[in-house]
Amino acid sequence: MTKRVAILISGGGSNMVRLVESMVGDHPARPCLVLSNVPDAGGLQKARDMGVPTAVVDHRAFKGDREGFEKALISEIDAYQPDIIALAGFMRILTPVFIDYYAGRMLNIHPSLLPKYRGLDTHARAIAAGDAEAGCSVHEVTAELDGGPILGQARVAIDADDTPDTLAARVLEQEHRLYPAVLRRFASDDRRRLDL
Repeated sequence: MTKRVAILISGGGSNMVRLVESMVGDHPARPCLVLSNVPDAGGLQKARDMGVPTAVVDHRAFKGDREGFEKALISEIDAYQPDIIALAGFMRILTPVFIDYYAGRMLNIHPSLLPKYRGLDTHARAIAAGDAEAGCSVHEVTAELDGGPILGQARVAIDADDTPDTLAARVLEQEHRLYPAVLRRFASDDRRRLDL
């Protein structure tokens, strides 16, 4: 049976676009929703242009009421009956209540070689540490920030003249390869780790 995928974004949605583009032909999943917490997120129009239903739950309307925001999120998401939730640049930290509700069904992509550099500013931190390589990780979402089981990673060499921006651009290219590949396997109930 084809799995239904809800993709959560906060910005331009480049990873979301790659995920949607990948879910064709014999792919075991199809996109059912693209949701953003930012009403004017660029990815919403891209999703509409690709024929994917969209929704907005603006976190600012909840004025710090995280529980209320997440209840509204769950209500909106569940209306589309997804089997998988794919976080693709969704810039809100989710509470254990939300994470437990979708336990075992939620993926995230993170721009570092986890467990290194959880959180923000990953590229600057990798350069500052003198690392030889950086990359990205797709992991299951658990209550521990960027801490769930790693389902895939892709690596990028750090060049001597790299800036956080140049490194981020090369890592993003790998994100666009890795996330669709891991999603395809995850939708087939294959949770073996994939290294690109």
